[in-house]
Amino acid sequence: MTHVDTLVVGAGISGLVVARLLHRAGQRVVVLEARDRVGGRVWTMRTADGILDVGASWIHGTDDNPLADAVHAFGMRTVEFTVGSYQPDGRPIAYYSPTGTRLSDESAAQFGADVHHFDELFAATVAKSSPGTSFGDAVEATLTQLDWTIDRLERVREFLGHRAEEQLGVGKDLLDAHGLDDDAIEGDEVVFPDGYDELAVRLAVGLDVRLEHVVRQVRWGRDGVRVDTGSWGFSAERAVVTVPIGVLKSPTFTVEPPLPEPVSGALERLEMNAFEKVFLRFPTKFWDENVYAVRQQGEAGRWWHSWYDVTMPQGRPTLLTFAAGTCAQQTRHWSDARIADSVLEALRGLYGDRVVAPDRVYVTRWQDDPFSYGSYSYMTVGSRTRDHDDLATPIGDVLHLAGEATWTDDPATVTAALKSGHRAAERILGRSIPFGDIWSPTKR
Repeated sequence: MTHVDTLVVGAGISGLVVARLLHRAGQRVVVLEARDRVGGRVWTMRTADGILDVGASWIHGTDDNPLADAVHAFGMRTVEFTVGSYQPDGRPIAYYSPTGTRLSDESAAQFGADVHHFDELFAATVAKSSPGTSFGDAVEATLTQLDWTIDRLERVREFLGHRAEEQLGVGKDLLDAHGLDDDAIEGDEVVFPDGYDELAVRLAVGLDVRLEHVVRQVRWGRDGVRVDTGSWGFSAERAVVTVPIGVLKSPTFTVEPPLPEPVSGALERLEMNAFEKVFLRFPTKFWDENVYAVRQQGEAGRWWHSWYDVTMPQGRPTLLTFAAGTCAQQTRHWSDARIADSVLEALRGLYGDRVVAPDRVYVTRWQDDPFSYGSYSYMTVGSRTRDHDDLATPIGDVLHLAGEATWTDDPATVTAALKSGHRAAERILGRSIPFGDIWSPTKR
């Protein structure tokens, strides 16, 4: 039985941050990671053709963001690629009507203005909505305030549905009205031409990380914590559990005694989403020039409605689209080839015979990953905004939870994961910690 001061379960960004800060403070810390790599849902695949960030891709807003500061301090290269929380404009977007014809600049601008006007009214609707109101209910209540044609209303309705799917991987009727309250971007968004996983690798330097240690059970009490990984046993004064809520809610991971309120109630109301990335790399580019995204309106875009040009400099032409919500669930057991055929059929509705066969297809499978069971968290109907923070309520000084799902202001992001790990370290040490300590060199 190995005994340390603090056990950290999970070597994702939150787990590495809390372990790094506690290690700097002189604690004996062991990080137990089920995978054969660090990073968790920050995962970069490298091939001879280039890199694919198949987990997290962006920093969503670099202004006043310690994640951006960490990336800069580690010398990681970034490229500006501002998506803008599924906004209707702000960057060049090629919009296609329900009949497959490209909207004129004037029509696209009018549509963007409609969405912005709706958003202003929508914020007020959500603010006064009663508990148990879904995002879809709030959308419909807002649409009734607009004296528009049926077509204008329908275009905005479907756009808001796609926003819920693409931002949180869930249908609008399953998401709480407040589920996108923090869907605002401060500053540019950036991506990583060399791979996002460099952040996790850098954070892990100097730490005692035990890979391929699958934690099955966490037992806690007044005398500390014991963790079972099947063939290895660990004990500690305390533990920080950073596994995704999909794992926390699965029968393969148990906490004994069960988590108390308010942690248990918050966990019950939060859920893991269905959200997969679909990358298609082509020998030649056939889509519109000088746009960063292509979007299909109408029924033709029910599943495949947005494609992003993620071709890096000197890279092969690559489009990224998302299977989200119902689409992700219904295509869950499809082969990559079948999913690619479905996406290509949608693209042919816009570009006809110009569409060429991809020479590489990659589809993520986060829903079936036993160490995540989904991509990230969302608020179910009836949940409360504070559920994120309540999930991180310390259980004595023995058990702490951290991770993107435990941060209220910006959940479902790497920024949230980093900040939650920082908060857990502050609570354990009983003092404030400068964010700069995260990227300062650790003691070996």
